[in-house]
Amino acid sequence: MLDVLTVVTVVVVGLMVGVEFAVAVFVNPILDRLPNDGGLDARSDGARILGRVMPFWYIGSVVLGAAWAVLGRGGPGTPLVIAGTALLVLSVVMSVLLLVPINSRVATWSHKGVPADWKQQMRRWDRFHYVRVGVIVLAFTLFVVALV
Repeated sequence: MLDVLTVVTVVVVGLMVGVEFAVAVFVNPILDRLPNDGGLDARSDGARILGRVMPFWYIGSVVLGAAWAVLGRGGPGTPLVIAGTALLVLSVVMSVLLLVPINSRVATWSHKGVPADWKQQMRRWDRFHYVRVGVIVLAFTLFVVALV
């Protein structure tokens, strides 16, 4: 059972890291280069869709990491799993305190009604997101090392 849990945890966290990395490095920069602020609607739609899905993915990842730490306690990789889970908790705290407030505003925007500083808000969200991606990449790395 522990073997299945470890593999499921690594796969779930790895997929989450992949999505968040792609958003940070590829999707948002492409959207930002669209003419006439064409990426605004896409970012707003993405904020709505991912804003509904990602909380479950993040919390689920924390739960999986915590279960792995508890069921695998005493094993050689346990300190790495605990550290990785702590980093996932940090990413959830960062999300709630820094990213969700901006994301909630972005989800309501359209070309018909955006604040004057919307680009600055997007850049701020991007900066926080880059840090969060770094945190979850490190958590994923610790899980992978603990697995092997």
